[in-house]
Amino acid sequence: MRPDSQSAPTHPLEAFPREALAGSIPDRFEAIVRRYPDRLAAKTGPHVLTYDALNRTANRLANALLAERGRAQEPIALLLPRSAALYAAIIGILKAGKMYVALEPAFPAARLRGMMEDSEAALIVTNTPNARLARTLAGNASRLLDLDALDPGLLAENPGLPLGPEATAYIMYTSGSTGRPKGVVVSHRYVMHVVLSDTNALGIAADDRLSLLYSPGSTGSLTGIFGALLNGGASFPFDLQAEGLHHLADWLVREEITIFKSVTTIFRRFAESLTGGEMFPRLRLVHIGGETVTHRDVDLFKVRFPATCRLVVRLSSTETGIVCYYPVNPATPVQAHVVPVGYPVADKEVLLLDDAGNLVGPDQIGEIAVKSRYLANGYWRQPERTRAMFLADPEGGDVRTYRTGDLGRLRPDGCLEHLGRKDFRVRVRGRTVDVAAIEAALLAIDNVKDVAVMAREDRPGDERIVAYVASEGRPGPTATALRHSLARILPDYMVPSTYVVLDALPQTSSGKVDRRALPPPDGVRPDLDSGFVAPRTPLENHVAAIWADSLGLDRVGIADSFLNLGGHSLLAGRIVARVLATLQVDLPPSVLLEAPTVAAMARAVVQRQAEAAGAAGEIALAELEALSEEDAARLLAKTALRGEGREGQA
Repeated sequence: MRPDSQSAPTHPLEAFPREALAGSIPDRFEAIVRRYPDRLAAKTGPHVLTYDALNRTANRLANALLAERGRAQEPIALLLPRSAALYAAIIGILKAGKMYVALEPAFPAARLRGMMEDSEAALIVTNTPNARLARTLAGNASRLLDLDALDPGLLAENPGLPLGPEATAYIMYTSGSTGRPKGVVVSHRYVMHVVLSDTNALGIAADDRLSLLYSPGSTGSLTGIFGALLNGGASFPFDLQAEGLHHLADWLVREEITIFKSVTTIFRRFAESLTGGEMFPRLRLVHIGGETVTHRDVDLFKVRFPATCRLVVRLSSTETGIVCYYPVNPATPVQAHVVPVGYPVADKEVLLLDDAGNLVGPDQIGEIAVKSRYLANGYWRQPERTRAMFLADPEGGDVRTYRTGDLGRLRPDGCLEHLGRKDFRVRVRGRTVDVAAIEAALLAIDNVKDVAVMAREDRPGDERIVAYVASEGRPGPTATALRHSLARILPDYMVPSTYVVLDALPQTSSGKVDRRALPPPDGVRPDLDSGFVAPRTPLENHVAAIWADSLGLDRVGIADSFLNLGGHSLLAGRIVARVLATLQVDLPPSVLLEAPTVAAMARAVVQRQAEAAGAAGEIALAELEALSEEDAARLLAKTALRGEGREGQA
């Protein structure tokens, strides 16, 4: 039988046994090798590894590491592409009793150097194509181990090094909300519990073929790597950056993938790219999470994938592992815009806390905290931060509580709704704004593909909600259309002031939207439904200049709506104050509601100045508007001088 044969095994695995949690990853893997030595373990293109071949390669690497570094538990960096060889390197490092630090070759060199310096990795395991980059990062050729150049004479037997479940398996670097990478320390027990949760909730068995779209340095990779290798299944890496999304459907069919896992954004783009005629005869499960899942995502799943396929929404984090699952089948009704993340897995308790750390009740919003003995160990060489974030059991046990920084709401039946990051729920001009709700509403608009919403204060005192939108086609939706669509379903204070339409939103290595890379608004007049009409008179020119400067735009047309340009109540007050200061005219603050364009505001200025000068009885407003630019300017200047004279007399 070929190692990549599609026939099902004669003895698929049963539910993942809880007793495996008392052992290590190599213990479980070696048991699988003994059971399925000739089955396919991993495949990249034409390169395949059976379980026996993978184990022998891993053993040679483990013995090389032990000969080079001894038995000390220490970080070993991995600089390898997503390939079958990557799995052998991971297992080999763990068999040597060490912890791996996965470096993504496509990452910027500065980030990789930062991870190397912080982890103080003893050496880098790499391959020949990446050896040059590895030498640059290592700074010393003796700190490299080339997997392609391993001595074939190295012992290929299991090293048999005793490892407990509390031993560290890897350090995973995550940028977090600050943009500065931090290392999360993860034990064998943590990984085994993630695999147990995935196996038993998703029904992973030895005849499954799992995709791996994630970087090996992210939590999302655990199912694709260990969910396969610790169950006798096969793992198939797919490099989206190199292969492209347009090849993914054919690849899923060709490799007969049964479990496809990705972040929500990647799934959304993939589903939208399908025609509806694709057939995925072996695909039985689509597993998504990492970002908010909307009603539209579920609708896409129902029309683009077979009726025999299930969708499973998840909530997880690097610090907590898997927290919740929410299964969806074609008959599952979804009533809200945002799909819940479901019910807690075994051994994980979900708490919702207020700012003081007190529990909140059902249907109330609170910060999601996870209580378990299967959390990450903490942050690499940051004991104070670890103590602050991983709260110890007050009774002295091994159950700790991690405050995630995410907001949620528990339904009366215990189902959890994920409402985004705590710092995404912001206060703008005194009102609490739910960013996740705005994003869900934007995603429901036709021709909108990806969105990100954030509060920005690019100019002091001008805090506003900015919506970043990528459209499915060109031309994209206008700011006017987006605003009008949102105004029908959101309160006015939640409707973004500014819309930035991009060809594509920036992504992190895992495919999520990279919010830190979103550019500030460029100051260009937004694309509105109405075309640009230039000022016709000096007064309109003057008012338009005040508007443009106050709104931070390069230009403003005389027919442009104040709200569609990004105006709001505080900004309206500032504009009226500037008009008053420069033209000496008394305008009510409500003028921008009554006269929401430059042309209308200029007419209101003429009316007010004419009335203040007593000109209203001498010349009708219509006649005033008909004057030439020169005559109108002279009249306005004369009116302003009269106003200054009255102020001086006062």
